[in-house]
Amino acid sequence: MIQAPTREPSEQTMEAGIALAGVSRTFRGRGGSAVEALRDVSFEVAAGQIVSIVGPSGCGKTTLLELICGLQRPDAGNVRSAPAALMPQRDLLLPWLSALDNATLALRVRGVARNDARQQARPWFARFGLEGFELTRPAQLSGGMRQRVSFLRSLLAGKPVLALDEPFAALDAITRAEMQAWLAQTLASEPRTVVLVTHDVEEAVMIGDRVLVMSARPGQIVADLEVPLARPRHRTDPAVVELRGQALRALGVRS
Repeated sequence: MIQAPTREPSEQTMEAGIALAGVSRTFRGRGGSAVEALRDVSFEVAAGQIVSIVGPSGCGKTTLLELICGLQRPDAGNVRSAPAALMPQRDLLLPWLSALDNATLALRVRGVARNDARQQARPWFARFGLEGFELTRPAQLSGGMRQRVSFLRSLLAGKPVLALDEPFAALDAITRAEMQAWLAQTLASEPRTVVLVTHDVEEAVMIGDRVLVMSARPGQIVADLEVPLARPRHRTDPAVVELRGQALRALGVRS
């Protein structure tokens, strides 16, 4: 495969940011056939910025997150990122552990003793609207509460970059809207560099500082939309509606 041209990221980006330059990724399908997931993808995410990524199913969005987190390597191009924690689509909470012990898993992996990890995590439960549920097992938590525990686990990993893979896709519409507002508020008080993958264009505009629109496979960036709107944002605001329309048009959808 021909090596794609690359460019060096700025110093500001690499403080706690992300830079992809000419990134391509191909997988081997059944019978050895090649499946090109990504082709010549380049973008930067500045430290503290929230970038939403939208695109059709199968366009390589999750692959991008795994490249950023170092779980995959590109076939061509460069990926540079500050240390990143991945929050997958499913909460993946361990059913035999309490909410508190699920939240502390990242701390325990780093070698923090159980009691110390619990002490660090307990104050967050009140901030996340989970006070009183510390000892509750995942099966007794609502979908939104499970996602909050999963997000807290990612946050306590202590990484400057968060890679969120459709974190609210499995939730009903009302809970999803509540969680979107909650995530925006949480990131305002606990800033991180964030890459959010979503199929929901409106969610992308409501949460992100920028919206990257991807093409169908092989995934490429076809639009990079700034979202210069103050928070909190409202779905009916004309600027939100206009940006949603721009993203949909970039996806080839008539709004």
